[in-house]
Amino acid sequence: MSLFSFKKNPHGSEHVIPHATTANLPPEKKENAFLDIVRFSLIALIIVIPIRTFIAQPFIVSGASMESTFHTGEYLIVDQLSYELSSPKRGEVIVFRYPKDPSKFFIKRVIALPGETITIEGSTVRISNPQYPNGFILDEPYIKSMENGVDLTEVLGEREYFVMGDNRDQSSDSRFWGVLQEERIIGRAFVRLFPPSQLDYLPGAVSETIITNQP
Repeated sequence: MSLFSFKKNPHGSEHVIPHATTANLPPEKKENAFLDIVRFSLIALIIVIPIRTFIAQPFIVSGASMESTFHTGEYLIVDQLSYELSSPKRGEVIVFRYPKDPSKFFIKRVIALPGETITIEGSTVRISNPQYPNGFILDEPYIKSMENGVDLTEVLGEREYFVMGDNRDQSSDSRFWGVLQEERIIGRAFVRLFPPSQLDYLPGAVSETIITNQP
C-alpha cells in the first residue's frame, strides 16, 4: 500500500502529498492513533500466530532436489492441520525438519510408510508390507532422474517414513541420512501460489499406482 498520493500542480508537474500521520495530529488524536496501531498489532498477532503455528505456513523452495515438480523460488503454503487428523500418505509431498539439523526445512516425497520394508537396487525401488508380502514397485511418473545408486534395505518402524526427492540424483534424502520420524514432519504442500502460472492445489501430489511384481 502506498503511503503517498500523486496530484498534478497547475504547471503540470507532479508532487507527492503525504497521508495523515501521527506527527500532524494534536496530542489527543496522536495518542488515539497510537492506541489504534497497538490494538491492530495485537489483533494481527492473535490471528496470525495461531495460524502460523497450527494451521499453515509459507515456504519458498530452494534447490534442485524436487525438480521438475518444484523449482527454486516457488512459494508454497504448507498445510499443518491435516496431519493432526490423519497420517501422511504415499506420494504426498511434505515439508519437514531435517533430522541432522532441525533448524533447516526439507521438501521431499513420501515413498514408504511405517511398518513397510523398502529395498533399493540400482534404480528400482521395491516396497513390501503385509498386503504385498512379495513386494511391489511404484509407478513414479514424477521422477526426473535416478541413476544406479547405493543399494539398501530399510525396515521402517512405527511412525517412521522413507522420503526421496523427485530429482534423485541431486537429492539428499532417506537414502543418505536415514528414516524420517513423524514428529519432524511440518505438513504437506497445500497450495503453490507463485509463480502465478504454476498456481496449484496439492502441487505434486499423485494417486498411488502400484505395479506388482509376479512371484
